[in-house]
Amino acid sequence: MSDNRVSRQKSCHHCKSRSASTPPDTSTIHYEKFWLYRHCSSVQQRDRQAQKAGQLFSGLLAMNVVFLGSAFISSMIFNHVAITLADVWILLSILKVLCLCWIIYYLLGTSRQPHAVLYRDSHAGPIWIRGSVLLFGSFSILLNVFQIGYSAILIQCKSGVEIVFPTIEILFICTQAFFLWHHSKDCIQVQHNFTRCGLMLTIATNLLLWLLAVTNDTIHMEIESQLREVEQRFAGKAPFPHLCNETASCTCPNTTICKIFQKGYILLYPFNTEFCLVCCSVLYVMWKNVGRRISHHHVPHSKPKFKLQGVVFGPLLGATAVIIGICVFMMYQIQATGSAPNRQVFVMYYSYYIALLPLMSVGAVIGTIIHALEKRELDTLKNPTRSLDVILLMGAALGQIGMSYFSIVALVATDPRDLLNSLILSYSVLLIFQNITQNVFIIDGLHRQPSVAAAETRHPEHAGQHAVPSEPPHEEDTMTSSQRRHTEVSPGKEEEMKEEQNHEAYNQRRVSMLELGQEIRKASLSYIHSYSHLSWKRRALREISFFLVLCNIILWVMPTFGAHPVFENGLEKSFYGYSTWFAIVNFGLPLGVFYRMHSVGGLLEVYITA
Repeated sequence: MSDNRVSRQKSCHHCKSRSASTPPDTSTIHYEKFWLYRHCSSVQQRDRQAQKAGQLFSGLLAMNVVFLGSAFISSMIFNHVAITLADVWILLSILKVLCLCWIIYYLLGTSRQPHAVLYRDSHAGPIWIRGSVLLFGSFSILLNVFQIGYSAILIQCKSGVEIVFPTIEILFICTQAFFLWHHSKDCIQVQHNFTRCGLMLTIATNLLLWLLAVTNDTIHMEIESQLREVEQRFAGKAPFPHLCNETASCTCPNTTICKIFQKGYILLYPFNTEFCLVCCSVLYVMWKNVGRRISHHHVPHSKPKFKLQGVVFGPLLGATAVIIGICVFMMYQIQATGSAPNRQVFVMYYSYYIALLPLMSVGAVIGTIIHALEKRELDTLKNPTRSLDVILLMGAALGQIGMSYFSIVALVATDPRDLLNSLILSYSVLLIFQNITQNVFIIDGLHRQPSVAAAETRHPEHAGQHAVPSEPPHEEDTMTSSQRRHTEVSPGKEEEMKEEQNHEAYNQRRVSMLELGQEIRKASLSYIHSYSHLSWKRRALREISFFLVLCNIILWVMPTFGAHPVFENGLEKSFYGYSTWFAIVNFGLPLGVFYRMHSVGGLLEVYITA
């Protein structure tokens, strides 16, 4: 019996360490079961039906949680007397504690069971997704630290929930980031229904946190009320006494630490919404991979890697766009944050977009035409990650497209012949066209199979042709020769020795400079060699993809760090009203920021596979 137990333990360890490329034995497969499908004719049919039923019930759980949380948040917005922000925070804290319990159970229990993770999805959780989870998670933790500090300073008018809620949020962010970094590729094969329900509960919690961040921002409201009170005092219209007392009791004192907490919270606020959306996308892929069994032909034998070779004009044009965008952003931030934003700063901001968006659109159209001319086959294999990428690209683009259509209606109905209005109108039309063309280019590229290995792998004999055969003498040789001559010199020739030492030091520096120049020459020759062996189609696709990557990065940076002219120019706000346009911008702007970040990942995938 003991020998059998030892052999069983060894086999379990062997199965856990088995790579995803080799399919396991059928005896280790845990087929799903469900009480509705006990009398199916075959085990495989019962497994498929049980998988669909598990996805249905876990989806219903997430839907009910989202509807319950949305009802709480909507009641807080429309009837803040009956349902307060503290009530919403208590509900979300309960959900986060439940998610934490499930994640800890998955880390310590489910994932460590025998035959739990027999397969790993190579497409799920790429490094840029997991890196963005860590980046946005770190900024979200810092955001909650600022919120705790801000609430602690104003503890006389803040409740204790405003300190407890960010503390639980920090624990939730840390645990979830660790879980997604290590287990985003898992295709779990045990406890299918419980894992699906846990993943869906975590997705629903992140969606509710995103919805709360979009619809509610108490610190922004407090700053707005303080500015409104200052304006009323300068205009000679004093506010009502009870409002004055309430504002004065919750006014940030004139201290440096309070201003740092306040400004840091406002600066880092968009990263929290980004973190929630990215986590939802990764968790959805994990939910689709529960119970999934990957055959050997789904696993790529040679995964293409990112190499900055074969591109020249794309990085140059993209770097130029990034540098100009940073300059425009800094000038906008300096002037728009003043008491009265200058009209010229909005003209400069929209002019930059009007110059950049057509270039991006033309590049995407040319890339789509090249895809049509290529002879690469379409990748028709089942890939939940790619399906989610397409859904997220199309869904996230609705934020910018929706805001653009609202702006078009407002500007056409007022005065489209004004300079600023015509610029905003052109910006809105170009933004819609750019989103559509870029989506078509990315989605078409994601569905193409990777190109055959690069030309340098097909012609290995050319790799050493451009190498410089002659090598300069090493530093050790020169040192030994100098020491040999030093022993032969008589003591009376000290000046000659000094001259020789200076001459040898000069020669050594010259040798090191020659070595550096030869290394640079080798790198440049190999770069030109790899660039010349690429076909013009692959070369054009790489140039376009890299250019669009850099452009989307600068278009992500500008709204993320505070450039919001759609709300600050006042044109749409005066047409729709403050509350309506505030809700539209709060819904569309985070989606637009997420779209730019997700487009960078899709374009990098197109660049790698080109």
